[in-house]
Amino acid sequence: MNPYFIYAFVFLVGLAVGSFLNVLIFRLPRKIGFVSGRSFCPSCKNPIAFYDNIPIFSWLILGGKCRQCKNRISVRYPAVELLNGLSWLFFFWRYDLSPEFFIYSYLASVLIVIFFIDIDYQIIPDIITLPGMVLGLGVAFLPGGLTIWQSLIGLVVGGGALYLVAMLGDWIFKKDSMGGGDIKMAAMLGAFLGWQKVILIFFGSAFIGTVISLILMVFSRKIRSHRVIPFGPFLAIAALAAILYGERIITFYLNHFWRV
Repeated sequence: MNPYFIYAFVFLVGLAVGSFLNVLIFRLPRKIGFVSGRSFCPSCKNPIAFYDNIPIFSWLILGGKCRQCKNRISVRYPAVELLNGLSWLFFFWRYDLSPEFFIYSYLASVLIVIFFIDIDYQIIPDIITLPGMVLGLGVAFLPGGLTIWQSLIGLVVGGGALYLVAMLGDWIFKKDSMGGGDIKMAAMLGAFLGWQKVILIFFGSAFIGTVISLILMVFSRKIRSHRVIPFGPFLAIAALAAILYGERIITFYLNHFWRV
């Protein structure tokens, strides 16, 4: 079979899944069922015809507007679809049709959903993280990856580390400093990636969060007045970096800084 056809197929499937991610991003925080029911315009609530729901292309053809009410449809919708399609394409290029491809493509899609929901609503729904923990532990039974003990330790280290940080933050600031969703997200990532990579995620997200938060606080009056900056997006960015470069970073550290 023509390899270009396979890559195109994976990309198109990634786009289609990205369209479903948009449904989750919109409906989960609003507690709207996502298993059934047609897609609808966020503005006029009219159902969207199937030919107006083709990933990316329909948005471009319609000029980013609803066919019926003519209100603008956010560029985020095609951006999410494209981001997911490219993520799936990259992992297929890197891992071919292997367990790693399915695991990392799934994680990429989950991280996209968490990223945008947490930015908008400062929540990370349990319906994403709790099944993710179970699935992460289940993946450990596949050959060639983490053992079940490594996955379980990763879950405990990921959730436990952020829980301790949250407790410390609550004590220092005398108020809730980190949501439970962040803790569950870290536990889920630990179950999938193991304790070493989840430690990388912990420090990486703290560094990224500090830099971006300082920039936002300098240039955004809203951030300065409310100081509400969700941590989930920083965890998502650091998790993606750990997936892509975690092995190299860990190997470099062990070879240059770890002495027994």
